[in-house]
Amino acid sequence: MTDRQKPTRWWAELLLLGLVYGAYTGGRLLARGDVHLAVGHGLFVLRTEELLGLDFERPLNRLFSRHGLLGIPADFLYASLHYLVTPAVLVWLYLRRPRHYRSARTWLVVSTLLGLVGFTLMPTCPPRLLDAAHGFTDTMAQYSAYGWWGAEASAPRGLGGLTNQYAAMPSLHVGWALWCGVLLWRHGRHPLPRALGIAYPAVTALVVMGTANHYFLDAAAGAAVMAAGYAITRRLSAPRAARWRDRWRDRWTAGWTPGWTVRRASRTGARAAGFPGTAPIVSGGWDTSARELLPAQRPASDDDTAAAAR
Repeated sequence: MTDRQKPTRWWAELLLLGLVYGAYTGGRLLARGDVHLAVGHGLFVLRTEELLGLDFERPLNRLFSRHGLLGIPADFLYASLHYLVTPAVLVWLYLRRPRHYRSARTWLVVSTLLGLVGFTLMPTCPPRLLDAAHGFTDTMAQYSAYGWWGAEASAPRGLGGLTNQYAAMPSLHVGWALWCGVLLWRHGRHPLPRALGIAYPAVTALVVMGTANHYFLDAAAGAAVMAAGYAITRRLSAPRAARWRDRWRDRWTAGWTPGWTVRRASRTGARAAGFPGTAPIVSGGWDTSARELLPAQRPASDDDTAAAAR
């Protein structure tokens, strides 16, 4: 997924990403859906995990809620890294790996929009908001006195109404962390960034489950969304798609002239030069074989020369 072109100007990229993130945030708020429907989806996910033996979030949540040395740092990671690491990786790519920036940015944008579709089609209640009978503890509320967040997700106190708490499926915390991890692993030139590329997605998956913000299947869906976004980005970066994109960009930047205008101008120029509207027949209607000269190009024979003399 290598893009050899340099990224656009920084202010244009900042504007684009700001618009995409604003649309994403607004879309999350508009996709809140019905609470009872979201709870039903959450219970369906939980029962599916229990049936398959995949409810890893339950023991992790018990561990984090019983031991503050694990739960409090996990809450800090959940409430902060999601908003810090992803922009940092984008800036790093823009400045240090510009050939790979555009494709990576497109991958992130496409995957984020796919995640928004998931929030809209399947609003899902996270484990922490289920009835206490299901055995989950909201560690964000339990340890809220230690941080800036309130009892409503990772939003700062008093701003819980500006977030959608029922956007658990898919987990873009995991999706974005996986995006960061892949890029750090692929483009990092030293052991440390490559190690972080492995550790960051793994730690994020443990954190989102241990804090009861996501189910294991939410995390798996986040990884699937990133895989789908990667496939779409590869498709958009294919040579044919790149040629189509460059052709339209050149037309809009250099002044687009429709093809029928070019053809019409060609015919007009031909008529002005004394030719009919269609292209003249060069052979004059004669059929020739390979290497055969046209009548006008053949050397005059002796008979033709004598006739001309008479």
